[in-house]
Amino acid sequence: MHRPAPAGRGMISTGVTSTGVTSTGAAGPGRPLLASGRDCDIFAYGPGLVLRRSRHGRSLAAEARVMEYARQHGYPVPAVDHVSADGTELIMQRIAGPSMVAAIECRPWTVRRQGSLLASLHRRLHEIPAPDFVPAAPVGDGDRLLHLDLHPLNVLIGPDGPVVIDWSGAAGGDPAFDVGIAWVLMAAGEVPAARWKRPLTAYARARLVSSFLTGVSVPPAQALRDLVEWKAADPNMTAAEIARMRRVADAADTANRRAGNSRAGTDRRALT
Repeated sequence: MHRPAPAGRGMISTGVTSTGVTSTGAAGPGRPLLASGRDCDIFAYGPGLVLRRSRHGRSLAAEARVMEYARQHGYPVPAVDHVSADGTELIMQRIAGPSMVAAIECRPWTVRRQGSLLASLHRRLHEIPAPDFVPAAPVGDGDRLLHLDLHPLNVLIGPDGPVVIDWSGAAGGDPAFDVGIAWVLMAAGEVPAARWKRPLTAYARARLVSSFLTGVSVPPAQALRDLVEWKAADPNMTAAEIARMRRVADAADTANRRAGNSRAGTDRRALT
């Protein structure tokens, strides 16, 4: 779990120039933009494929390599087609289906089922040993493969089941760190909603977190505080989200002390 190694054999496209634009104009005119994230844009690329392109020149080769590693271990990820020569473009399988968030919005009565499904994805992932080409997680010790952003926005509900996307933060470490990150992001992340809809959104969020925590081993209170402070340094987190994450850690600490148990979340109802 040290410095990332070069992408695996067979993952480099010979039809891509050093600028990251293929000879057929991979992300040029005529390729619909499907989605945009903090660092990458997703374009339609052809039958059954999408192109993930870094806007800032970041190489996606390590991300592609860990996706293929997880896939080889039977984990549901998009199949990698190829990576550009400079690593800034990743061609991969297109998953026909909504995100888990969209699925909950369309069928709110399934929220508990989706929380349980997310927990099962964490458990399955953490059965996989971390390869030596991923970095160590910033908090805790362990040897399992971690995603570090495995929440409902990064799960697509495809025709053959759930598929996990966005592996840019993959690391090796303690599964409790992965669980804790998902927990605080679900509990504290900002969800735009009309005023009249906010009580329903809060209720659904609480049910989602509760069903998720029921299916995983949650981190001890101090470990949760450590990972919250690590996440608070993320420039993409707002002040309001950071404050809510810290309240989650406070609630876990309180529940832990009341229970007189070394595991935070003994009474999971207090943590949602």
